[in-house]
Amino acid sequence: MKENKNDLLDNLVDEWQAERPDLDASPMLIIGRILKLGKVLEKRANSVLQNNHIYYTDLDVLATLRRSGKPFELTPKQLMKSVLITSGAMTALLDRLKKLDLIYRSPDEHDGRINRAGLTQKGIKVIDNAIEIRFNEANESIKMFNKEEKEQLSKLLKKMTLHFDS
Repeated sequence: MKENKNDLLDNLVDEWQAERPDLDASPMLIIGRILKLGKVLEKRANSVLQNNHIYYTDLDVLATLRRSGKPFELTPKQLMKSVLITSGAMTALLDRLKKLDLIYRSPDEHDGRINRAGLTQKGIKVIDNAIEIRFNEANESIKMFNKEEKEQLSKLLKKMTLHFDS
């Protein structure tokens, strides 16, 4: 598929090439697009989750609890391994989800200083509905790619992610 249309990043690189030909701005064609797409995709996810009265970070925590299997409980430390927020933000988020009756907090049976987070029945219903909506939206976001392109893009993004995770 041949692209004819310039985007913001093409223009940015062209402008830097004209002003500073000694610099290679071409990596911004990838990095800038990844950063822009991250913002766009998070905004789309938040938009479709609005009807469930949850945000993308809420979905992240609720989905982590849901896919952990019965009894759908984890410690905050276990949640932190799967969610991209700070421990302070995690505490505030868990408090908010508790107020919404989506989770409950209970002392850990092995260490009473730790409060486990678990899904309530309402929380299970909300996440089961929200995750269907989220997966449909994600599928809609990549529908312009054929199967091979999706596989290739996934492999390339995984390679980049693993590089920075190590």
